[in-house]
Amino acid sequence: MVGMPSSASYDVHNPALALTIAGSEATGGAGAQADLKTFQELGTFGMVALTCIVSFDPKDDWNHRFVPVQPEVIAAQLEAIQADYAGTLKTTKLGMMGSPDTISTVATALKNQDWDHVVLDPVLICKGQEPGHALDTDRALSAELLPLATFTTPNHFEAEQLSGLTIETVEDLQQAAQRIHEISGAVVLAKGGMKLDGPDAVDVFYDGETLEVLSVPKVGDHGVSGAGCSLAAAVTAELAKGATPLDAARRAKDFVTAGIKQRVAGNTPFDALWQGGLRDA
Repeated sequence: MVGMPSSASYDVHNPALALTIAGSEATGGAGAQADLKTFQELGTFGMVALTCIVSFDPKDDWNHRFVPVQPEVIAAQLEAIQADYAGTLKTTKLGMMGSPDTISTVATALKNQDWDHVVLDPVLICKGQEPGHALDTDRALSAELLPLATFTTPNHFEAEQLSGLTIETVEDLQQAAQRIHEISGAVVLAKGGMKLDGPDAVDVFYDGETLEVLSVPKVGDHGVSGAGCSLAAAVTAELAKGATPLDAARRAKDFVTAGIKQRVAGNTPFDALWQGGLRDA
């Protein structure tokens, strides 16, 4: 990939640390599994605190089955991680939470230390949840985790929900990214993905000063499982290694594009991103 930004440098004998607080997705395409593979590919030492277990149901059109991890178990995982790497763990990614109780537990743990980077992938919908419970979770995420984030990666739907804007064009996506930054103070990488008309998959970066459109030709006609998780995880890994937010966003975009091009097919109606896509790039 000509012109592709290089990964931030790292010491193979003393790797940067990156934590994901996320759900398990058993088939390996998304969730904590995708996060850890992304961390490894980009040269960071990954660790995980699981918030829930999501498994597709092959007997029900591959719909989600959602099982939460108890808050005390989540708290225990985070206590162990934070105690083990006290003073050195400064970067974390937040993925699927699944419940207001989980969000409160995670927010409490995050406040127990200082962070250089908190990357929030604001997962507002879990298909295995009841609508009322999902709405409560969405509100808790916006109230408790978004204010703690230093960087957030909303997809098209999430960007509309967080900004209050309808997004139909690249210009709309730019406005939404700016609005979310105003609301949260976080750096924003708003993802248009497959949702915007046109030949390109477009994301918008905004940090309060720099507004940059990241655009590559679309790959295929359908979304790929794990693309959002892996994008946020790649941003997290690059930030942990010392990259600027803009360079982290650019590198993450390339990482995901390569992974989509080399997607993994199974029996689900969607393919999975391959986190090793950049190996031969």
